[in-house]
Amino acid sequence: MSDLQQAIRERAYQLWMDGGAEHGHAERHWLEAQREILAASLGAVARVSKASSDKPKAKSAGSRKKRRAA
Repeated sequence: MSDLQQAIRERAYQLWMDGGAEHGHAERHWLEAQREILAASLGAVARVSKASSDKPKAKSAGSRKKRRAA
C-alpha cells in the first residue's frame, strides 16, 4: 500500500470516529479524506515549485563576456 493511500485511510478513519463511528458513510469519509490529503499534497508541490522559480537564475558565462566586450 502506498503512503498516500495509507494517509487517506487513516484520515477517513479519523473522520469516521469524529462523526460518531456511524456505519454506512464509508464512501463519504473516504472521498473527504482523499480530497483533504490530495489538496495538502498538491499545495506542498506548488510551494516547492514556486520557491524554485523565485530563485534568481545564474547568468551564463557567454552573457558576461558579451557585456565586458561592449
